[in-house]
Amino acid sequence: MVKGAGGKAQAGEFAPWAIVVVAVVGWLVFGGVWFGGTLGAALTGSGWNPPPFVLSTFTTLFTEGTAPLWPGASSAGVVAGIGVVFGGVVALGVLAVRLVLRYASREKGLAGSKEMAAMAPAGIAARARELRPSLKGREHLHPDETGNLLGDLDPKGPELRSSYEDVELDLMAPRAGKSTGIAVPRVLRAQGAVLLTSNKSDVYAVTRAAREEAGRVWTFDPQGIAHTPREMWWDILSDCHTIEGARRLAGHFVASVNDDQSKKDFWISAAQNTLTSLFLAAARGGGSVLDLLGWLADPADRTPVDLLRDVEMVAMAEQLQGTVRGAVETRDGIYETARQCVACLLDPEIVKWVTPDPALPQFKPHEHVLAKDTLYLLSKDGGGSAAGVIAGLADATMRAGVIAAERMGGRLDPPMTAVLDEAANVCRISDLPDLYSHFGSRGINVVTLLQSYRQGSRVWGEAGMDALWSAATIKLLGAGLDDADFVEKVSKLVGNQDVKTASWSRSKDGTSRSYSYRLDPVLPADKIRALPKGTALLLATGVRPALIRLRPWYKEPDAGAISAAAKAETAAITERAARAWAGSAAAPVESASRWQRDAVSLRKP
Repeated sequence: MVKGAGGKAQAGEFAPWAIVVVAVVGWLVFGGVWFGGTLGAALTGSGWNPPPFVLSTFTTLFTEGTAPLWPGASSAGVVAGIGVVFGGVVALGVLAVRLVLRYASREKGLAGSKEMAAMAPAGIAARARELRPSLKGREHLHPDETGNLLGDLDPKGPELRSSYEDVELDLMAPRAGKSTGIAVPRVLRAQGAVLLTSNKSDVYAVTRAAREEAGRVWTFDPQGIAHTPREMWWDILSDCHTIEGARRLAGHFVASVNDDQSKKDFWISAAQNTLTSLFLAAARGGGSVLDLLGWLADPADRTPVDLLRDVEMVAMAEQLQGTVRGAVETRDGIYETARQCVACLLDPEIVKWVTPDPALPQFKPHEHVLAKDTLYLLSKDGGGSAAGVIAGLADATMRAGVIAAERMGGRLDPPMTAVLDEAANVCRISDLPDLYSHFGSRGINVVTLLQSYRQGSRVWGEAGMDALWSAATIKLLGAGLDDADFVEKVSKLVGNQDVKTASWSRSKDGTSRSYSYRLDPVLPADKIRALPKGTALLLATGVRPALIRLRPWYKEPDAGAISAAAKAETAAITERAARAWAGSAAAPVESASRWQRDAVSLRKP
């Protein structure tokens, strides 16, 4: 009974408003008929002669037709005018409803266009002029000259870009748009040198033709991901003339077999020290990778110790000799661990990419970063991958960019783009979290793509991944993030909002309405996990989180030409793969004998 009485009270409270609404609607309908009929009569040649704006006019229209109200006017013209007016009103009403629904469906508590003004076209163009001296004085800039395209602010824009001092970390599940919405657009729109790592040929196939128009394309494909013929070589020992360079290269090989950099045991650390000494000896003594493999195979070989003494690296020579003269079990354990770290170099197909070849051009990182060339680094996942080599070349190229930036006054112009796709699998740079912010200040735009936060933690450890997360000034979180703890933390970062709730109460004095407020998450964990494909949550330094829509390359105006080039490149890859498989099946004995010959000649005579 109380509930029914409360309902009647509520209905009575809204009754005056219902009367007002009916009156307004009636007035609008009458006004539309009056104006539309007069407009139709005027347009059909009868002049502007409106009937009286009284209720009897409406009655006359329905009882006697249009002739008494608009004498001499065509009835069809009058009706058409009324239809046009009401059609326009309906169209405007539909548009208004759509705008209201769009606003209502927008997630409250997220950043809007005003808050993202610094990343919008005008703001990012002003920032680009500050960071790039070459743009000063130019009135009109191409959008790609001003920053890196992130996507469009949901729901209606504008487009948002990161600046050339931002470094980015993107977390998305497979098939969530990492390649089509991030990697490919970054490579295609890059203004300077480009570095891309990947374990697939899809980004390579889509972007190669366009990047050939910008500059030279270098493809480092030792494991036949794209089945490209070898047309380059890189001196893997070029940066090993210093202890720092040798240690960094050794660290890349160790990281390729060690999942958590924060958990290095004795054997891993000792193996890295030994590899550092051997890389240094090979580089300073004029040796090669094949010499290093020979020294690893025979720990009793004193050649690396003598080479280090000859170049006055006495401390390193003593340390290596101490390892060699230690207990046999310990020495063999250290050397076996080191052999496992560089096991990929036992493959002749990989070694020939990193040893001098006078018949082919040499890739030189310090020249690459000053041009508009593109370097594709392709490697497989899992056992036998060339991840250590890929990480070494990627690191050498980015460090060359740092040196070039210092010589240019502190920042590369145009900036260099480094897209580290599948970074946790094929490009494990152990100190990447520490280098992240440094790269941004040098005009090196690094984009690290991972499938999840936990994947990064397995490579860099919890502390390292936390450092990488903190150092990234731009973070994109896409669809399919299933780590409950991580998604819950992101929900807390997005924040809470006040939710208004109405409640009704009835007393002897009548019915009253009151409101209460509660704090609810702006984006609960389940909504973050269920982000639609093609959208991403943008976390940028200094502003509230925003929801953006990615811009896949195939939806851009020039997608037709890019798609045609991609199909042609994919067909070429397929043809090369078929020839490679046919050749390997036809001559398995020859392949085995060639491997044996290369293994026998590990050391130079």
